Amino acid sequence: MKRSKLTISMDILRLIQNESGKAKPTRILYGANLSHNALKEYLDSLMTKNFIEKTSEDGHVFYKLTQKGYEFINEFRKIKRLTEAFGLSV
Repeated sequence: MKRSKLTISMDILRLIQNESGKAKPTRILYGANLSHNALKEYLDSLMTKNFIEKTSEDGHVFYKLTQKGYEFINEFRKIKRLTEAFGLSV
């Protein structure tokens, strides 16, 4: 079954959250099971929406969740619980 853009975006946000709020691009690439081009597209989109930000530490690039990103994850969980309670899926 093909994943929706929303599902892939949530996979990326949750992965970053589970890595203590920041993750290297390679970790995201493998964890979200995306091609390099698709990963870049999703990261750019999430940065444009201010859900994540790109940072650099000791010469390594990381993507960090913003406050808005954490809030989106929490709100999405509420929506998912609600839809599932009515037998629907997101």
